[in-house]
Amino acid sequence: MTPLTPSAELQAETGDSVANGTHGIAQNLVVIVGATGTGKSELSLDLAQSLNRRGLHAEIINADAMQLYRGMDIGTAKLPASERRGIRHHLLDVLDPTDDASVARYQADARQIILRIRREGHVPILVGGSGLYISSVIHDFQFPPRDSQVRARLETELGTLGVGALFHRLRELDPEAAQSIGHSNGRRIVRALEVMEITGKPFGAGLPEEQTLWIPSHIVGIAAPREQLVARLNDRVRGMWRSGLLDEVRSLRPRGFGATATRAIGYAQAIKQLNGELSEADAVDGTAALTRRYARRQVGWFKRYRQCQWLSYDDPDRVRNTLAMVMGENGAYGNA
Repeated sequence: MTPLTPSAELQAETGDSVANGTHGIAQNLVVIVGATGTGKSELSLDLAQSLNRRGLHAEIINADAMQLYRGMDIGTAKLPASERRGIRHHLLDVLDPTDDASVARYQADARQIILRIRREGHVPILVGGSGLYISSVIHDFQFPPRDSQVRARLETELGTLGVGALFHRLRELDPEAAQSIGHSNGRRIVRALEVMEITGKPFGAGLPEEQTLWIPSHIVGIAAPREQLVARLNDRVRGMWRSGLLDEVRSLRPRGFGATATRAIGYAQAIKQLNGELSEADAVDGTAALTRRYARRQVGWFKRYRQCQWLSYDDPDRVRNTLAMVMGENGAYGNA
């Protein structure tokens, strides 16, 4: 993906002072990232409330791809409206499960919202764990070109040969992209192969070499020791079934699922359980294994953010330290 210089659109939307980072440090974009299960949503709410108490209105923008979908709540750990503490949230429940999510569309929508929040003198907080979605917003790059004929041929191969064959091809051509995408995401595997065929270059892991920020940003990463994270993830998955994931999937099935939604971890396994293809124990275990694998990929992705400041998920001072960094106050923490 090609790094850009600060865009004319940004200058027009916000004025030279904002594009050059002089609009006020407290109105810079705040980005909260980390693996699933590390408490990103809680930190974003705590931070927003702390900013509000200082007279700075904060709004939260979702950066979890699966939380874009209406009705997909339990399996995505989406915060109910009643638990959002009166903080305005954006890009939740904006797609039907039959829709396919688009990173390019998400980038455009999220940036438009962020610019509007900044124009109003408020603080935008981007929070989530979908690495490519977050990178598309915070780093200044364009998406590689598309070719409908190449894509159609690759999608035909996906249907006839299966995702495993295309993943093997991708792994041979670009191991880094294969590791980042994973072996089950047929849509992104097709996209990576399409880009390589068009450009003749590796797709890479989705980040430009020069991580130029789109606008001035504070990036906070939440980390957890592996053993503790695994325990939290296993508990979360079991809780999804206890909280009624199967009933949620039953209610969604009459409307149908698109290609993106059916790949959501937990939903694919719940569908197979309802179809009699998996026992509940196997569905839960399979979901837990995929969740752990996904968390490892998330950690690897976000560790490459050179501007990220890391803190522990159980640090009692995480809100105070994050607030200090956002406000530009002395004493903010360093890299963990």
